[in-house]
Amino acid sequence: MIVQLSKAGARYNWQMQKIFALTGTTLALFGTANLLAPRAGEWTIGPIIRGKNYSVNMPLKPVPTRNGWSFDFPSPNRAAGHVHYVTFDPGVIENKSRIVVRYRVTAAPETKFVPQEQHFLPGTVSLVIQRQGDNWSARGRYEHYRWYSPSAAVQQITPGVHQMAVSLNDPRWTSVYGKAAGAHPADFREALENASRVGLVFGSTSGRGHGVFATSHASFELLNFEID
Repeated sequence: MIVQLSKAGARYNWQMQKIFALTGTTLALFGTANLLAPRAGEWTIGPIIRGKNYSVNMPLKPVPTRNGWSFDFPSPNRAAGHVHYVTFDPGVIENKSRIVVRYRVTAAPETKFVPQEQHFLPGTVSLVIQRQGDNWSARGRYEHYRWYSPSAAVQQITPGVHQMAVSLNDPRWTSVYGKAAGAHPADFREALENASRVGLVFGSTSGRGHGVFATSHASFELLNFEID
């Protein structure tokens, strides 16, 4: 079943999932008819700013898989490239309550995931919400046009299957320079009401979307991404 959402004259197709024979706990976690993120072709690996893609040596789109999509991390060093943002246009999200993500990282145990800027920190993955009209300057009002998930929800990139669930009502979402949503509720609310991109960012605790590479072959597969 396909649900079409309208925003600014455009229509966004989201796939509805029907869940059968689930336990009460699972139903509480996932619901019975949640909106799922678009297919691989509707995601973009970027960001692209003034014509330049900052995810160096990465394809523009992830590769479709049976469950979702995947990409290979650039390796074995910074010169090989790095992945920064993987996002899509979510349509209307201001009445949603949380984002739930499930993903798999496949890599040899000795593989390290390295931020392309702060090499001494572990590579991380977290969430981003970007407001429509962001000019990427982070100056003036644009400081609050990108919001990153609370630090408690930032995950170090390691092999295995992982899940993150982040409330959209959490006042600890932070803008570009670390200002909390709780201290700027109107700015955060306007970002939710006018979101143009939502997705995953790769970097470190010092620079959430500043890019990551792997020291040997490794892949990232999105298994589930829901805004419910």
